[in-house]
Amino acid sequence: MARDSGLLELACQRVEARETFGKKLSEHQSIRENIARSYAELEMARLLVHKTCWHIDTHGVKPSIELISATKITIPKLIQYLIDRCMQMYGAGGLTEDWCMAEQFNYARWCRQADGPDEVHEMALGKRVIRQYAELN
Repeated sequence: MARDSGLLELACQRVEARETFGKKLSEHQSIRENIARSYAELEMARLLVHKTCWHIDTHGVKPSIELISATKITIPKLIQYLIDRCMQMYGAGGLTEDWCMAEQFNYARWCRQADGPDEVHEMALGKRVIRQYAELN
């Protein structure tokens, strides 16, 4: 995720340097909203990974399976959304080899398939969560 912090940095630098309609991109409301959303999602991703790692270290893999599944479902999607927003701020240039975004977007998409499709993880996690919470009553 350190690389993804770099994407946020690139996006911030881009919106400060580029102007449209007589003002910096960074002064447009939608750009600020996208930067804020990207920052928040990156922090959420870090916290989920941190909690999952802590839980594995403390309790082992088997008791951490729900968090592992949640991480596998959430992190690649969040990172892909972050990369997509960054690409938007670079316009057509974000799709070229001049910048790292296109390659990273493809890698993030690949990560969503590497350990099985999102739906498989979602189905398995949903089943476990329903069982866990249904047993509480």
